[in-house]
Amino acid sequence: MNATTVKQHKSSFLLIFSRLFVGFLFVFSGLIKANDPIGFSYKLQEYFEVFHVAFLNNYAVAFAIVLCSLEIVLGILLLFGLYSKKVALGLLLLIVFFTFLTFYSAFFNVVTSCGCFGDAIKLTPWQSFSKDLILSFFILIIFLNRKKIQPLFSNEISQALTLSAAIVLSIGIGVYTYSFLPFIDFLPYKEGNNLPALMHVPKGAPLDEYEITYTLQNKTTQETKSVTDKVYLQQELWKDENWEVIGEPTSRLIKEGYQAPIKDLSITDAQGVDYTKEIIENPYYNLIFVAYNLDQTNPKALNKVNDLAKRASEEYNVRAVLLTASTAQDVSELDHQTKLYAETFFADAVPLKSMVRANPGIILLKDGVVVKKWHYRTLPTFETLAKRYFEHLE
Repeated sequence: MNATTVKQHKSSFLLIFSRLFVGFLFVFSGLIKANDPIGFSYKLQEYFEVFHVAFLNNYAVAFAIVLCSLEIVLGILLLFGLYSKKVALGLLLLIVFFTFLTFYSAFFNVVTSCGCFGDAIKLTPWQSFSKDLILSFFILIIFLNRKKIQPLFSNEISQALTLSAAIVLSIGIGVYTYSFLPFIDFLPYKEGNNLPALMHVPKGAPLDEYEITYTLQNKTTQETKSVTDKVYLQQELWKDENWEVIGEPTSRLIKEGYQAPIKDLSITDAQGVDYTKEIIENPYYNLIFVAYNLDQTNPKALNKVNDLAKRASEEYNVRAVLLTASTAQDVSELDHQTKLYAETFFADAVPLKSMVRANPGIILLKDGVVVKKWHYRTLPTFETLAKRYFEHLE
């Protein structure tokens, strides 16, 4: 085997590896985000705010579904070797766009997580940028060798059907999970989780480590210098009477410790009294209705939820709680229009959006454990709910 043949084999192997690596990664990344397009839309809204195009926020979910679908379709076509020239160009344009976004986020520290793999795998901005650089290398190989890619099948009808199936499948997944709930819940409020346990840092867990910097000034020469707390202690600079600390010391996080999965949930009443522990740790069944924005809440669904709260509280003494990030005035107006049977409490929109991807969404909580979650479109009848969960309470 001569040198030219060896070189050709290496080039062919690199192209095959690049196709498999990029194809599977794009399909995986697209599916992960399509599993939770609402969560991905929140990330897109962060980018819209950064680039001052917040008017696109209303279309964030549509953008999310389209981007996820595009990743899945390009990945599938690449793996099958179909439409290689167009796919290679699409991949190149997409990775240039993503690399710019991740670099911008990392360099200016404006979006702390790119959302590349949704909530399943969280990457720091620099990790995301590094990932995109690696992908760029393999996509460039695909682009430069796009004419060498042979389709798995050459029949044009089969190719068109494959493309159509990929588009329908990818968009269908995004529309379904948006209309209902994610297939897999990667958030801390998923079914089976004990919320109180996730709100506390366990004993012995590593804490955040900070580096403190002091500014010292020489009393004689007026020379100034900055030293870290480690150097300050090691050199025992506090004993040197020629130097004095001036100004306020600054601190910098050098190593992040254990972070409680749920660290931003605070439930209060209209007067600001904290009810977080009382509600979350209730040993009995709690029906939690989450409507982070009452102005955007489906009114028919809210009426259905309200009827469920009425019957659950009256017939089984189940506590029903409405959590919202809307104002007390909004709640008062709603109560005037539709008499609310659930107790109303307030929390920040961020944790409420993580609780359940619906507005309103429903959580059945017992002794701090998430028993079940429903989108308002899949809410069971009261009879079904009572038979499965409440009847043994009597």
